[in-house]
Amino acid sequence: MAADAAKLLKRLEQLKSQRAVVEDVWRDCYRYTYPLRGVGLEDKSTDGTTLAATAADLQASLYDSTGTDSTRIHASALMSGLTPANSRWFQIDVDGVDDAGRQWLDAAADAIWENIHQSNYDAAAFDCMVDITVTGQFALFCDEADQGGYQFEQWPLATTYFAASEPGGMVDTVLNEFPMTAEQAVRAYGENMVSEKVLKASKDKPDEKFVFIRAIYPREGKNGRMARNMPVASCHFERESKKVVRESGYHEMPLGVPRWSPIPGTAYAFGPVFDALPDLKTLNKVVEFVLKNADLAIAGMWIAEDDGVLNAKSIKIGPRKVIVANSVDSMKPLQPAGKFDVAALEIDRLQRSVRKVLMSDQLTPQAEGPAMTATEISVRVELIRQQLGPVYGRMQAEFLQWLVTRCFGLAYRAGALGAAPRGLQGANFSVKYISPISRAQKAVDVAAMDRFENALALEAEATGNAGLLDNYNWDEAARLRAELLGVPMKLIPDRDDVHAAREGRQKQQEQAQMGEMLATVVRDNAGELVGLRKGL
Repeated sequence: MAADAAKLLKRLEQLKSQRAVVEDVWRDCYRYTYPLRGVGLEDKSTDGTTLAATAADLQASLYDSTGTDSTRIHASALMSGLTPANSRWFQIDVDGVDDAGRQWLDAAADAIWENIHQSNYDAAAFDCMVDITVTGQFALFCDEADQGGYQFEQWPLATTYFAASEPGGMVDTVLNEFPMTAEQAVRAYGENMVSEKVLKASKDKPDEKFVFIRAIYPREGKNGRMARNMPVASCHFERESKKVVRESGYHEMPLGVPRWSPIPGTAYAFGPVFDALPDLKTLNKVVEFVLKNADLAIAGMWIAEDDGVLNAKSIKIGPRKVIVANSVDSMKPLQPAGKFDVAALEIDRLQRSVRKVLMSDQLTPQAEGPAMTATEISVRVELIRQQLGPVYGRMQAEFLQWLVTRCFGLAYRAGALGAAPRGLQGANFSVKYISPISRAQKAVDVAAMDRFENALALEAEATGNAGLLDNYNWDEAARLRAELLGVPMKLIPDRDDVHAAREGRQKQQEQAQMGEMLATVVRDNAGELVGLRKGL
């Protein structure tokens, strides 16, 4: 069944009205952190000059950079904690897989991780982390690049609208408005697909802009290899003419839309900047007042007597100026009433509060004071882990799971991973995370294993009962510890190889013992023979 552009356009208008309840908050969050990124929410026009003027006005109204700096630090910490580029942050697992299958999965994870970070992911993902810090969500599109590998595209929140097909479920319906020139539209979709108006404009006015809409949503009752039968539908159409210019599909959801703190009953969310918004507004206003008072303190303010002679409108105060007055008391400087010390204390308090809410005071090294000890650093990391743990769990479910699943599907269908072992054919895989934050969480399990092993060994030594050590599976514990610590599986030998190596060592020991026994027998026999000869 072909896509119904009129129906999709009607749903878009419904989604716009539903999102209106959060747009005011999003605008404020952008105004006091990253005003340039929120221009689309302030001005819906597509005219570049108008948007630039709006952006300049927004930037000029920001008097303090604490919100911007704290947001950047928070986004950087999320980026390095979730998907660091210097180490693999996930592994792929299948229940009951043998060691050969596990090694293939580990090699596949290496290939996927390398291709993700060789693409434009790191650039696009940082902008996404800024958006989720400010608004509480983002939209990241992932598809196969023309030259191979992955291509990521961040869809702007100002023109992107979300919905979930199941109550309380993840976002799986996304509609996005975007402008294209007539020339770009013809190049992208072809002369036979665009409307007559766009085609005519491409020849007469190639730079004239038209609004297009792309919709991605679950396709009902379809599951095939053809693009129009795939589980996820994709449709591009012109807004004005409602003409469908492209219809296709995807094997899995091509968009990741995670949420920081979901708003009940909606597909939208708020981010940590929302919690700091009252302090950000107050801080910006206080700094504005301080700057205005500083202008008075630096340039000065004067009071003049209205004596009928002195004309205040024609007086110019400045160096080497002569002011004609009736008396020396006709003009005198007026001292400003503002108190800079009180303002400075209030600014410092508000800045510390903003940094605390956005955790930028904990996510960066302390520049002042003595260097922290190892214990202090460990406690600090544990506190950060506890604070980010719940949110990180949501990011795992709504972002990282989607990212790995989508990239695995693209790579496997392209043949980049090679043929899977027979034992993995048709198996469902799960994604496990070994990122820095995840490793910090798993460090608790490793520490528990270490404590139990040490206690068991000490008790066995104290009681002289070596049989206590049989209550612990040391081989599986070693493998589990390697998994929790993120050790590459190619460094862990197969269980069969371990068993064969142990059998080989046992045979060597038995052969050595037999050799020693034979040597002892030979020596003993030789000694008896020598004794007999002497006796004779």
